Amino acid sequence: MLGLILLSAIFQTDTIATNTKQLDEVVVVAHSQTGKRSPKGAIASIDEHLQELNHVDLVRRGAYAWEPNVNNMQTERLSTTIDGMKIFYACTDKMDPVTSYVESSNLQNISLNSGLDGNPQATGNIGGALDLRLRKAGFDNTRYSSTITLGYEGNGHLQVYGGDATYSSHKIYANGGVFYRNADNYKAGGGREVEYSQFQKVNAFVNTGLRLSECDVTEATLIFDRASNVGYPALNMDVAKAEAFITSLSYKHLFEGKLDSWETKVYYNHITHVMDDTKRPDVEIHMDMPGKSWTAGAYSLLAATTDRHSVQFNIDGYYNRLFADMTMYPGGAAPMYMVTWPDVGTLNLGTAVTDNITLSKVSLLRLSAKLSWQNQRLNNEEGYKALNVFFPGMSRQYYQTTGRLAASYRLSTAKNQFTIGAGWGSRAPTVTEAYGYYLNNTFDQYDYIGNPRLKNENAFELNGSYKRSMFNGKYSVLVDANAFFFNNYIIGQFETRLCPMTVDAEGVKVYGNINHATIANSSITMEWNPIKKIRLTAKGSYSIGLDDEGEPLSLISPFSYSTRLTYDLGPFSLNTEVKGHTLQSKNGKKYGENKTNAWTICNLSATYVWRKTTLRAGVENLFDRYYATYTDWCHIPQKGRNLYMNISYVL
Repeated sequence: MLGLILLSAIFQTDTIATNTKQLDEVVVVAHSQTGKRSPKGAIASIDEHLQELNHVDLVRRGAYAWEPNVNNMQTERLSTTIDGMKIFYACTDKMDPVTSYVESSNLQNISLNSGLDGNPQATGNIGGALDLRLRKAGFDNTRYSSTITLGYEGNGHLQVYGGDATYSSHKIYANGGVFYRNADNYKAGGGREVEYSQFQKVNAFVNTGLRLSECDVTEATLIFDRASNVGYPALNMDVAKAEAFITSLSYKHLFEGKLDSWETKVYYNHITHVMDDTKRPDVEIHMDMPGKSWTAGAYSLLAATTDRHSVQFNIDGYYNRLFADMTMYPGGAAPMYMVTWPDVGTLNLGTAVTDNITLSKVSLLRLSAKLSWQNQRLNNEEGYKALNVFFPGMSRQYYQTTGRLAASYRLSTAKNQFTIGAGWGSRAPTVTEAYGYYLNNTFDQYDYIGNPRLKNENAFELNGSYKRSMFNGKYSVLVDANAFFFNNYIIGQFETRLCPMTVDAEGVKVYGNINHATIANSSITMEWNPIKKIRLTAKGSYSIGLDDEGEPLSLISPFSYSTRLTYDLGPFSLNTEVKGHTLQSKNGKKYGENKTNAWTICNLSATYVWRKTTLRAGVENLFDRYYATYTDWCHIPQKGRNLYMNISYVL
């Protein structure tokens, strides 16, 4: 195992391509795998595209808005941006991850930087950094183009309707569209209905660009996203409304010579999230739980290239405010009010540099670093006083300094590629970890309280990979692994002196630092192309996660596997996939996690392209297996047999 750990690539990056057009901005990465996408194509949800990435799993609380989990780490240890813009969810239960506020029709690709070597705008990315790059028509492309997409899934009666249009010339471009999804409750294997799993969503977007001169371009983006009537079977409450307004304006100058480009972007986003329990039967105490997030920010990125160096220098900053409260209505008694996020304002300023150094024709050295300074202030008086009861003398504002360093080396020959790297990074506690107040966690049935006196968490990473190609490129095998060694690991700790506030809660936990923890991941991927039309891919992965007492952490993947056979014949292609994982025997029992049973499912899909029409059809969970994965919150079951079909037509 240790040998695999020492062989992981710190900057290993995967990309999901959801459109064949070229990016307007090319993100320099050390290693990439392009063309990955969901078999459902552009009509697939963002969550379904994310499942195609290595190192990524998804925590699922319902049929909508799954939370990305990278290297077996959740949102707290990840950075997720949209075109470099920082966005923060507005739900204390993480019902609305950043990835839920974009749609496939407005997506160019999703890039993942695994581990501590994140994109220039990433902050606190111990586990990894996701950047969702928006699809832009670009200059001097097809002058007029439009697409209509329709889709239907039998399980849950999911309906998808979308349309977009583009205009491109040498001087100006614009593209925009609208996407709508609506689903009823789905059925698990065996036909058992999963109640409160319905949702509906509409997403509208506009991207524009104006060429001021041959070397100067300005671009603007506007996104409106609204989800409503969203059920969450794994939680005690559903969502009446999750609404986002996202906008940006950027200016880019192209140079001649060693300097490549200089881009500056300003952005603003506002998210409103309203929980709802009015549709749940036998609610003992009705609660209103709204949350809001406001973020304004900017970054300036300068890129330069010489014979041996490819350098990016970035300065960024943002200001975010998070506020959430709760009003409880006990029958026959006066309403009770509580602030759960005390209107925390976070100012973060950072500077980052990356240098890809070409040492020779076969070797590359990559160096990256980022330093950030942060100030947080509690603006709500009632929330401050409530926390002050547990932490007497606490300050209204706190200052933190975080950073990361990463270095990696790649050696490539005709048949072999070897990478090895290391990194160190730290993160400040999240608003929930530092200032959350009686937040109920249905995973372990405990109420959680934040701790403003937490220390910054930090981690050291070792990782690398080895890829071998054989038989004239027809067969390849890739082994990769990484290990994260944490100090001051932040996790909820039992507090027996406090009583829970939520009905049926087991007790109270307060966030604290433990001395150390370890998370390690390894995988092997094999690909075989016996003939040009057939491709067979097989992958197996295994992870471990231990706290400072040697006890397993929760939500750590057991051994998982997948095999996909693809047959391409001109306009027609067929995919057969088998995937699953073994019994999760090393579950985090200490942290309220139960074992997850082993499972295996089979999926079939087919694609046919005729002129400007693309038709896709398939069946998921062919044998209607009843199962749940280790990341299914409270073991809510996955969908049973699901037949789907979608069509895209380019006008």
